[in-house]
Amino acid sequence: MPDLPTPKDAAEAALFSECWDAVLSYADLCTSGSTAANQLAREAFALGIHEARAADDGTARGAGRRSSRLPRIPLLLTAVRNTAAAWETEGQGHKLDPDLRLWLNSDKAWRYTGPPLSRPIALRGLRDMGESDATLLWLAEVEALPLRSVVRRQGLDPDASVEELNAVRGLFRDRCHRNHLDTPMSAECRSYVRLLDAVTRSPGADTPDDLSRHLATCVECAEAAACLRLHGGGLPAALAGGVIGWGGLAYLERRRRAAEVRLGAGRPDAPDPEGQAERAAAHRARLRRHGLFAAAVLVSGLALAASLMPFGGGSGTDAQKLPTDTSPVAGPGSTVPSSGAPATSARPSSASPAPSADDTPGTGTKGDEKPDPEPQGTSSATTGTGGGETGGAAVCEVRYDLVNQWPDGFQASVTFTSPTALDSWRVAWSFTDGQHVDQMWDASVAQQGTRVTATAADYNRSVTAGSTVTFGFLASWQDTNTAPSGFTLNGQECTGS
Repeated sequence: MPDLPTPKDAAEAALFSECWDAVLSYADLCTSGSTAANQLAREAFALGIHEARAADDGTARGAGRRSSRLPRIPLLLTAVRNTAAAWETEGQGHKLDPDLRLWLNSDKAWRYTGPPLSRPIALRGLRDMGESDATLLWLAEVEALPLRSVVRRQGLDPDASVEELNAVRGLFRDRCHRNHLDTPMSAECRSYVRLLDAVTRSPGADTPDDLSRHLATCVECAEAAACLRLHGGGLPAALAGGVIGWGGLAYLERRRRAAEVRLGAGRPDAPDPEGQAERAAAHRARLRRHGLFAAAVLVSGLALAASLMPFGGGSGTDAQKLPTDTSPVAGPGSTVPSSGAPATSARPSSASPAPSADDTPGTGTKGDEKPDPEPQGTSSATTGTGGGETGGAAVCEVRYDLVNQWPDGFQASVTFTSPTALDSWRVAWSFTDGQHVDQMWDASVAQQGTRVTATAADYNRSVTAGSTVTFGFLASWQDTNTAPSGFTLNGQECTGS
């Protein structure tokens, strides 16, 4: 099973959170309910991460051309679209938005996965840019992040942010113009190429009537015009529609509203290197925006200030399920390779089941009872007896590792060893400081109050006697982050290793 990424530090975890936020937002547009949205987001995020890591490692087709891959977020959004297409093919189309299903079965969808020269100009132009330039353009134009912050995370001078954005806009226009020239087109379209280039260069130029009529009837030339015209405010829509496809404009509107929420929260783009102000504002925005996802994953309180980092992921069966148009993207259910934590992989399970009677909040530490504080880091679970019977032997050994921690968030892993063979497993524990699990890999998660339940994924459900299983998660915290206690395996208490 290929490894999935886990955040190594606060900056990397912030980008991980930012990518998951974008994926979940688009998955919500593509599906008919929050449960399906969470499932689609998890699958797409994991598969996109696999593709990105394969490209980074040089194992994917064409991976040597690092400049011909999409930036991380649009790559992940492409994975959402491709995963939705796979659902439609595999008989899970009833989980998707009806309009998306119509689109997936039309010629419009084929343009995004067909021959490269037939694909939208914006998609081809963005892929042909250097990854850092393409990332700056996407984050500023589509994700609507504060420009100074975006420029700073690229290692550039924030005081020259406007000049940097104009430079990458010009580069995008140049790439789109080249791709337009390379596109197979009719004689009529070819006759308008030079005129279209000239008209879109000048903000004050009038569009001749014949060209205007042509653009009203030719989709490809109209798309090219939107990409070539840098003035007028149409570039974000051209990027979102051309790269994402179905739902691109609705996604763009969501990101705009999210940006307004961040600004309304009174969190301006402060020039602190760690981006703590942005993290706090983004956290509040996510909580408001995804309040409808009561049973879904909430993103931990991280921000939007992080430099690019290689996420990754593998090849093989999971990766092959994406359509051939898969471009490297980043996604959830994944773990970020981190020092000291066993790397586990996995395609995350879709829905988060509710805890069983064995693992209800009443079975763990109550919210108003605080045990003696434990040191942060590796800690042992409390000792208990199997099945809750007096004098019984403990059914497992468990180890909790705090892999990394940053303001408002942390990454941890849980490793358990079962002395007996299991057909399935369910590990539960209690937090005492209000921590909330936002994302889990190698298991599905459910949380009621302080009690968290992790349920086996399909691929690691069976456990042989004496074998060890590890899963990990990202979570949010405030003020104190005491290690959890009250670990159980299938409802019976565990002892620390």
